[in-house]
Amino acid sequence: MATLPHPVNRRTAALVVALILLLPSWPEAHEIPTDVTIQMFVKPDAGTLRMLVRVPLGALRDYDFPQRGPGYLEISEADELIRDAAVQWIGDYVSLYQGSEDLGVLTLSAMRVSQPGDRSFVDFDRAMAGVTSPPLRPETELFWQQAAIDLLFEVPITDAQADFSIDARMAHLGLRTLTVLRFLPAGGAERIFQYVGNPGLVRLDPRWHQAMWRFVVFGFEHILDGIDHILFLLCLVAPIGTFLALVPIVTAFTIAHSITLIASALGLAPDVLWFPALIETLIALSIVFMAFENIVGSKLTHRWMVAFAFGLVHGFGFSFALSESLQFAGGHLLTSLLSFNVGVEFGQLFVLAIAVPLLRFLFRRGLPEVAVVVLLSAVLAHTGWHWMVDRGKTLFQYDFTAPAMNAALGATALRWAMLALIILGTLLVLRGAFVRLAARTTGAEAGVDPM
Repeated sequence: MATLPHPVNRRTAALVVALILLLPSWPEAHEIPTDVTIQMFVKPDAGTLRMLVRVPLGALRDYDFPQRGPGYLEISEADELIRDAAVQWIGDYVSLYQGSEDLGVLTLSAMRVSQPGDRSFVDFDRAMAGVTSPPLRPETELFWQQAAIDLLFEVPITDAQADFSIDARMAHLGLRTLTVLRFLPAGGAERIFQYVGNPGLVRLDPRWHQAMWRFVVFGFEHILDGIDHILFLLCLVAPIGTFLALVPIVTAFTIAHSITLIASALGLAPDVLWFPALIETLIALSIVFMAFENIVGSKLTHRWMVAFAFGLVHGFGFSFALSESLQFAGGHLLTSLLSFNVGVEFGQLFVLAIAVPLLRFLFRRGLPEVAVVVLLSAVLAHTGWHWMVDRGKTLFQYDFTAPAMNAALGATALRWAMLALIILGTLLVLRGAFVRLAARTTGAEAGVDPM
């Protein structure tokens, strides 16, 4: 082991170490706030697009704002520092578009510190009056962690009636950043958007084709992100040997989840706290049920009925994801619903296009088909079982109370009766169609004209 050659060198080294330990520590970075709520208004006017923003001062990190006493903000001395922080943390993270044209750098035209309880942001006019009013008095006792800042950003435009979009990347302000955005189109009704994190480009008043494309993509991505839906599809198609045998099953599942997806979007889903937890539990149950059916070797002739039944459940599951995104549909609710459903179908076909050939490949490699199906189903049943138990525990934490017997309950029961009739009628139509399909297939295989 190497040693210092002389005692003097040892004393020098010890002195250096002591000096290093006595040096003041580097200042710690400000902690990231847990929950941050941002309020925004966007309004096009003659020649100018205005964006009003209210954000907690504590979300603008890495700035040491001047304070006095127990932590009161020195309002008059903090003005320029807050302006710099607002541009760095807010203005630089927002992009506004007129049509497809990026409007460029936003100009911070006004800034004002606000106290807790200030209600000027209840509408655009009051927020505008507030941010342009005189600043708080210097002697105001306002803890800096409780302060909010109101900001007015402006950018020139050429047409107040144009299509406007915004890409507000505010997720960096907190661990969970909630943005409430209100768009006031020229001569139109106010549109309200509420989202967590970064939603990407938001078209503030989308055209039908823009809404359609957004929801097709969203539906496709939802399937790829929804591992429980993918596992159910794998259970559903694992033992199916031919493409023709897949047609009734996939068709029944698609039609069923389309019915409940649209019905839920139109307000037919129960408006109770425990219903989403029930649906999530039933989705896990659907995986377990289909997996055990594969293991025990049940007949596949009526599998389309099982697919239809569980498709109704999965449709409600799709609707929970869709409900938070319909705010981006603008005035194109039906177009967005159908487009989301189309995206879901594309996602399902993409999964099947990978899964089915892979299973067929394994079978052709000499692996026993029954063994592959049983092994895969056992793994899926194990996963689904744990999900079902965990979700069931969450479900039974809710308080189940009988609904009040009143006119509202009667109207709800009537709507559910109509939905039940639609489901029953669809089931009968599918049964007739699949019976004819089976007859045609049997006749073709026997060389007999089915007509």
